[in-house]
Amino acid sequence: MTERQIEKELQRQVVHFEEACLKGNVVATIKFEDFARQWFKEYAEIRLKQRTVEGYHQMEKRIYKAIGHIRLDKLTTRHIQKFIIDLCSAEREDGRNRNGGKLSTKTIKLYKSMISTICDYAVKMQMISVNPCRNVTIPKVITPEKEFYSIEEAQQMLDLFRNEPDSNFKYVCFYTLAVYTGFRLGEMLGLEWKDVNFETNVISVNRTCLYSKAKGGLYTETPKTQQSRRSLKVPQGVIDVLLRWKELQNVQRQRVGSKWIETDRIFTKWNGLTLDRSAPGYFYKKFCERTGMRYVTNHSMRHLNASLLINAGVDVKTVQSCLGHSTATTTLQIYTHSFRTAQAAAMEAVAEALPLK
Repeated sequence: MTERQIEKELQRQVVHFEEACLKGNVVATIKFEDFARQWFKEYAEIRLKQRTVEGYHQMEKRIYKAIGHIRLDKLTTRHIQKFIIDLCSAEREDGRNRNGGKLSTKTIKLYKSMISTICDYAVKMQMISVNPCRNVTIPKVITPEKEFYSIEEAQQMLDLFRNEPDSNFKYVCFYTLAVYTGFRLGEMLGLEWKDVNFETNVISVNRTCLYSKAKGGLYTETPKTQQSRRSLKVPQGVIDVLLRWKELQNVQRQRVGSKWIETDRIFTKWNGLTLDRSAPGYFYKKFCERTGMRYVTNHSMRHLNASLLINAGVDVKTVQSCLGHSTATTTLQIYTHSFRTAQAAAMEAVAEALPLK
């Protein structure tokens, strides 16, 4: 190099070094993937719930492929925005045809949330000065309406349950409770008899039962959010169904004797252990095939409950509280169509009460 080239290169290196010092740490030159793996060990696996961490691990492959090679200090809003736009046309990796085989808006938001959380940690560690996710926008993805039963179909299901034998009664109890409470699957399986006040007809959610391959199967966790800890009063008919199942469970306990494992769980296998997460759905699919009912998922019972509340004119804050959502915004985003339908019906009621001549 000539003296002029040496001087120019020296100045370039000086500027680069000073920029790194201003950021507080020269290791800002680390690639995003390498920093993300550090974040998992230093933060996620210590502070976040097991299921959240596992969900983030499932998203790693796509994220690293798109931006993992970029230096942390060179990662821009434009890089992340392009990745988010590409996700809108990406195929689901699990092979399911939900949403036409495309990723939902909710899933795309989770990708952005993971990257943003990692960048927030980088800002906190003084690796970068600004989170590049700050101005990233999520394009609107058209998703099909949630499938759930009409009131007539729900009534048909409850009527058909009357013909089910005692051997299937725990599932009758499960789906009856799901319709009238809107509890999540994990919340249902986590219910214990001490959570039911048979004098006041109040049922409380105090835990959730989840599955993790890393933990060797089912495990008990605190509810999804603080707002998920809630108590709901149910009709006497639901309490009667629970009491009937309690009697049948006691008969089962006496039948197996010393093989029974006491867990106090409401929904159990033959030996008292918590029912597998796939068991209710397996029963219900067979039930629909036998009876001709239209099949819907377990989570659709939660959507049905929400729809019934909204159509009954219950305000969004109360619906949020009943469903255990963290904010009313979440409730509005998920059930936008139901609220619009209810609002339209309310306006028609005004028109009928006060006709304009």
